[in-house]
Amino acid sequence: MALYERNYTQTQTQTQTQEVSNVAFMKKTYQLLAASMVAAAAGAYATMPYAETIMNYKWLIFGFELFMLFFGLRMTREKPGLNLAALFVFTFVTGVSLVPMLSFLIGAGNGAMIGNAFLMTAVLFGALSLYAINSKSDYSHWGKPLFITLIVVIVASLVNYFLLQSPVMHLIVTAGVLLLFGIFTIYDTQNIANGAYDSPVDAAVSLYLDFLNMFTSILQLLGIFGSDD
Repeated sequence: MALYERNYTQTQTQTQTQEVSNVAFMKKTYQLLAASMVAAAAGAYATMPYAETIMNYKWLIFGFELFMLFFGLRMTREKPGLNLAALFVFTFVTGVSLVPMLSFLIGAGNGAMIGNAFLMTAVLFGALSLYAINSKSDYSHWGKPLFITLIVVIVASLVNYFLLQSPVMHLIVTAGVLLLFGIFTIYDTQNIANGAYDSPVDAAVSLYLDFLNMFTSILQLLGIFGSDD
């Protein structure tokens, strides 16, 4: 009986320790997420006067974003300090890439739309994150279907951008991106809560991409429905 009680106490202690560790991991992740947003805002603010130049080099900037996402962050994953630097370089550049869109809205007198989009994204992101943390459902098996859907959305977006150039298709794709990354937010948040990530930096990148894509989608939808055309 004493042995059973000792094993039960040890198991309970281990569970409590794991819960504390997960809470600390999530706290660090969300701190890095907030810092990433500050870095992105700094990138947009610092380069706003050069919107035309950035527009001319948008594909080069996009290529650098992809390099940092798929190589830079991976190469620095096991290197404390460098991985943080890579995170902030990546998020800073994503802020730069938003400058043409933000500059256009500000120039058209729709600057308030940016703040509204950010607020709407923050509320939606927070609600989805809380749902994922408190939900009893398991979303860990959603990874493959979400990835396949992401590929389909990317292909549809490229086809419309280079070939169709259809406003209706653009609206459908944008709404699809919003829905997709809303679901990704649930998936990624639950994975973080369950300890599926080895590093808070990797976890923060996943959540940042979810937030960024939802923000740009909401901003575009507000621009579409708020347009007089």
